[in-house]
Amino acid sequence: MTVTVRVPAKVNVQLAVGGARPDGFHDLANVFLAVGLYDEVTVTPADELRVTCAGPDAAQVPLDRTNLAARAALELARRYGIDPAVHLHIAKDIPVAGGMAGGSADGAGALLACDALWGTNASRDELLDICAELGSDVPFSLVGGAALGTGRGEQLRALEVGGTFHWVFAMAERGLSTPAVFREFDRMNEGVRVPEPAASQDLLDALAKGDAGALARTVSNDLQPAALSLFPALADTLAAGRTAGALAALVSGSGPTTAFLAADAGSAQTIAEALLASGTCRSARVTGSPAPGATVL
Repeated sequence: MTVTVRVPAKVNVQLAVGGARPDGFHDLANVFLAVGLYDEVTVTPADELRVTCAGPDAAQVPLDRTNLAARAALELARRYGIDPAVHLHIAKDIPVAGGMAGGSADGAGALLACDALWGTNASRDELLDICAELGSDVPFSLVGGAALGTGRGEQLRALEVGGTFHWVFAMAERGLSTPAVFREFDRMNEGVRVPEPAASQDLLDALAKGDAGALARTVSNDLQPAALSLFPALADTLAAGRTAGALAALVSGSGPTTAFLAADAGSAQTIAEALLASGTCRSARVTGSPAPGATVL
């Protein structure tokens, strides 16, 4: 038997970051939107746990037990007393180290695939509990759609979305480490009182109405200054997208992928072409949101 799960990338339309906690994490108000870029995780029985990967930048994906897909399989197997002898194959289409939760998506995809393969019938709450153990973004990768993440991002509240939003994502020439971006955030805010993170009600209203113009006026990312500090060339990409007509331009999560909100599908295509012509990114992808969470195919 083989099980394949498709799982989406995400963009953070708001990422409000609090000060560092004693455990090293940060409290967040993290408004997630799942977008139509997907990885697929296929699980088949094997003699031992093995991970393979194919697709753009697959060489950068760890294939040992540090991979979130492997960790998901190991944790579900541990809880149910199962031998985790499976082959996990990841077909990558979400940027690697790009701030779009590609690794988290693979963890959620592998968890759902192994649950189906092994017939563990874990409850949604247990799957979400395992996801939260794996990482802050993994629970949202499982549920998709739109959600407000609080705590370190793992405590989710589903959000209403009143329509389709059109996006362009520009892929950078190299990746950025999420821990490094958070360290830079802490350095840049040393000695500064960082306010408690809170979701913008205007942004939540814009999502609920499906109003791209209103959403554009309210998007924000507290990690963007830190990402730009570590990767200054991203400012040129953001400027190129704005010049091409993007309603809003921001770094996606911890970066370095940049996200551009467009008025409609045609505008998105125009922005993507302009970004490629600008020479400020290596590729540009057009897609929409929201998208469904991890889904067995």
